[in-house]
Amino acid sequence: MADEQQFIHDGLQRSQIDEFFADELGRAGYGGMEVAKTPMGTQIVLKAEKPGMVIGKGGKNIRKITTQLEERFDLEDPQIDVQEVDEPDLNARIVADRLANALERGWYFRKAGHTTIDRIMDAGALGAEIVLSGKVTGARSRVEKFNRGYIKHNGEPAEDIVDHGQGVAVLKLGTIGVDVKIIPPGANLPDDFEIQEGASPEEIVPEAVEANEQAGVEELLEEPTDDELEDLREEEEAGEEPAEPGEEEIDEEVVEEVIEEETESEESAEEAESDESVEEELDELEEEVEQEAEDLMDEMEDEESDSEEGDE
Repeated sequence: MADEQQFIHDGLQRSQIDEFFADELGRAGYGGMEVAKTPMGTQIVLKAEKPGMVIGKGGKNIRKITTQLEERFDLEDPQIDVQEVDEPDLNARIVADRLANALERGWYFRKAGHTTIDRIMDAGALGAEIVLSGKVTGARSRVEKFNRGYIKHNGEPAEDIVDHGQGVAVLKLGTIGVDVKIIPPGANLPDDFEIQEGASPEEIVPEAVEANEQAGVEELLEEPTDDELEDLREEEEAGEEPAEPGEEEIDEEVVEEVIEEETESEESAEEAESDESVEEELDELEEEVEQEAEDLMDEMEDEESDSEEGDE
C-alpha cells in the first residue's frame, strides 16, 4: 500500500473507532481517545467521566469492547487503558454531549448555551466558544454563538492548545449541531507576555544590551537634564532675531502674493504693448495698400485720357 493510501486508511480507521466509542460509551461520559501502534499491539487510551461504567462489573464491558475492536476494525491485540477526566467541564467532547442531551430533553437553546459556557469559565478556562447550528427555534436553520474569554480560531495554537469537541442533538424539527472550543487554564499562548519588576536587562538579555551599547542607542534614549533643556531653549531663542522697534515682521506668504501680482501686472503690460504695436503695423499696411490703390487708379485714368486723344 502506498504511503498516501496508508495515511487515508489510518485516518478513516481512527474516525470509525472514535464513532464506535462515542456510541458505546455515551452514558459513561466519553471524552476522547488516543491511538498508538506499538510492536506489542495497538495501545488505546480512553478518557471518560465515569471509568467504572467503561470497565463494567468484573471487566465484562471492557472485554466486550476489546473483542468488537478486533472483529470490526481488524486490530492486532488491542490494549485499552481507561483514564478518568479530572475536570469534565474542561473537556470539550463531554461538554458538547451534555449540551446536546440538554437540548434533546427540551431545554431552551439560549438558556442551555449560557449555562454551559458559564460552567466552563467557572472551571478556570481561559476562553470558550459554543456554536449551535440548525433549526434551534423555527423551520429555518440558523447559527447561534456564545463566547467568553479569549479563544484562538486559526494557526498552530488553534490546533495544539484549543480543545475541540462536537455533538449532535436530534429533535423533532431536525438535528442541531453542537460545536465547543475550550482553552484550558495554564495554556501557554504565543502572544502571552510577563512583566518582571526589578529585573535588570543585563541578566535577561545581555546580548541585546551589548549591541545597544555599541550602537549608542542608550545615549539617544536618555532623557535630557534640566540644564540641557535650558541650553536648547537659549539656542532656539538666540537663533530667532527679534524685529527692531517700529519695524513690522514680514510675512513670507504676503511677500509671495505681492511678487506674483507684480509679475502678472508686468505680463499684462507687455501684452498690451505688443497688441498696440501689432495694431500700428496693421494701420501702416492699410495706408500703404490705399496709397498703392490710388496710384494705380491715377495711372489708369492717365492711360484712358491718352487713348482718347489718340483716337481724335
